[in-house]
Amino acid sequence: MVSSRRLAYLGAAALLSVGAVYLTQQWLQGQLDRVSQAATSGQPAAPVAAQVLVAARPLPAGTILKPADVRWQSWPAGAADGYLTNVASSPAQIAGAVARTDLAAGEPLTAQRVVQPGERGFLAAVLKPGRRAVTVNVSASTGVAGFIFPGDKVDLVLSREAGDKRFVSETVLTDVRVVGIDQRTSNPNSEVLVPQTATLEVTPKQAEVVTMVTELGKLSLSLRSLATPADAGPADHAVTRTWDHEITRGSTPRAAPAAAPTSRSPRAAAPAVEVVRGSASSTEGASS
Repeated sequence: MVSSRRLAYLGAAALLSVGAVYLTQQWLQGQLDRVSQAATSGQPAAPVAAQVLVAARPLPAGTILKPADVRWQSWPAGAADGYLTNVASSPAQIAGAVARTDLAAGEPLTAQRVVQPGERGFLAAVLKPGRRAVTVNVSASTGVAGFIFPGDKVDLVLSREAGDKRFVSETVLTDVRVVGIDQRTSNPNSEVLVPQTATLEVTPKQAEVVTMVTELGKLSLSLRSLATPADAGPADHAVTRTWDHEITRGSTPRAAPAAAPTSRSPRAAAPAVEVVRGSASSTEGASS
């Protein structure tokens, strides 16, 4: 009796196995039939969309790109050749690159439209038309302790001795864009590094000013707020000046030179007056 029950179990298991194999074969055959029908009908398979980096906003030529300046956009895979895709690029990797040409919002990025740090012509692509690049030495105290990054705006402040132990501080340039710190044009990790040099974007006249003031005294960078509007008009000369006596009580302002006495014209001679006393007369000068 035990053997007959065992044989019944084995028969049921075999039947289930045959049924599973049959259903699997039917499913596979159905898939093959669909593929065959699609091939014979000439209908192309749906293309796979690629993810392409595009400009998130209008980007003028010379813009130092940040991750927020770009976004992903679905693009037909066959039309994504030459674009920066998610296969080899990312918003973090594009940070610090510079737009070679004007980019409209939604326009795909290509290797020809952006230049990466270290590539030939990178600094020239950063500069706006008609601008120049000059480099100044900075330290922890004159460079805002490393909190200045490429793309920030600064004022240039000169501190110097004015003679006779007098000192003066002057703002010589305002609203100057920083295009590089040391030899870096980007800092993707936003690390606070104490710089040794800062490269500034200036006009040709401002380049002369910067070259001169570095020989006159101590030059410091004053970081501007991102919400500060640009000054109206060019700032090619000193705009403010602070003397030492204005901030310390120990220094007194130099006395203004006494005005030279004005020359007075000599008093005009008194007219002669004839005095008659009886029969005698005499001539005397009139009293003042």
